[in-house]
Amino acid sequence: MGDAGLSCTGNPHFETPHLDRLAREGMRFTDFHSSGAVCSPTRAGLLTGRYQQRTGVDRVVNADPQHADHQDALQLRELTFAEVLKERGYATAIFGKWHVGYAPEFNPVHQGFDEFRGFVSGNVDYLSHYDRMGTFDWWRDLERIDEEGYTTHLIHRHALRFIEENRDEPFCLYLPHAAIHDPNQGPDDPPIRGPHARPKSELSPVDEAVREMTLALDQGVGEILELLEELGLSERTLVVFVSDNGGTKRNRSTGEGVRGFKGSLWEGGHLVPAIFRWPSRIEAGTTSARTAITIDLMPTILSLAGAGVPAGHALDGVDLSAVLLEGAALPARPLFWEHHSVAAMRDGPWKLVRKGGKSSLFHLGRDPGEQEDLKERHPERLARMEAALDAWRADVHGDAPR
Repeated sequence: MGDAGLSCTGNPHFETPHLDRLAREGMRFTDFHSSGAVCSPTRAGLLTGRYQQRTGVDRVVNADPQHADHQDALQLRELTFAEVLKERGYATAIFGKWHVGYAPEFNPVHQGFDEFRGFVSGNVDYLSHYDRMGTFDWWRDLERIDEEGYTTHLIHRHALRFIEENRDEPFCLYLPHAAIHDPNQGPDDPPIRGPHARPKSELSPVDEAVREMTLALDQGVGEILELLEELGLSERTLVVFVSDNGGTKRNRSTGEGVRGFKGSLWEGGHLVPAIFRWPSRIEAGTTSARTAITIDLMPTILSLAGAGVPAGHALDGVDLSAVLLEGAALPARPLFWEHHSVAAMRDGPWKLVRKGGKSSLFHLGRDPGEQEDLKERHPERLARMEAALDAWRADVHGDAPR
């Protein structure tokens, strides 16, 4: 889902009333970014609060067992927010997409989650739960199980159950949705993978499927908010909604005038919707133009939970608590991205994009569509940013597992 995937962020195609409610009752960021341009890397960064290049998951973990990247995984040496919160007495669960390790030894139950229900691959058929390689991929912890239902509905069903079961104790619930990822299937579409597969020609048109997929996601968020209200937990619960990368050309969720899509390091590849809601703590109906990134989620969550980072363990993200609770500014800091042979850097409104050894420089405040290359007019700034990008690459890749 790109930056304009919700009606409250500019979607002109359909309304998303429950996610709009989340924004009305919380704070919406207008310059929030995923740390990667595709799913696996961003998830590794989100889970650890560190640039994913340090974890070794810096590209999509491939579903094909014959592909070299199939073996990539979030190593057990990495520390997740779930592990820290579990040590603090939180019940933890993940329902949905894992995609940072196929092998059972890298299952979420070994990474701090008490409970896992979902799939380990990049995407599954929403009805049959087979991945793109034709492998059945629906798990309860370390066991594959049959569970009938539309993937989005199942994720929310388990979320509601988990909240009910843990209403009297601290809990951390991670819901990495399949929607709005390929295959584009609404709840009433047929399966196109597995033993009862139907031809793709029987699926709804893409625009209609994306609408139905998004509305199923939106409805589930509404059910979660209603349950929190019913149980008297709303004012004790932080709810965060964020996407793992920008939109695709097909799902029409990228804002008008934003350059690029998922898989690129133009803004359209990593500018995403982000909403934080915590009644009585975060002022309702506010927006923040502070530049933030998904690796900020772990330090923020830990701070708000009163859980410190273990001594000697460094995070790359920063704590957004003061922004959320007080509307404070963030200290100046550079942000970095890398996807295959392309790298990028933000320094305030300035953005450097390097592709194939050639760099371009943009001022997003004056040129949000990244159209006017200013490198010839600002050679000193270009040189400083290129040096900073080189230093960052050396640092994060030097940490990566070998």
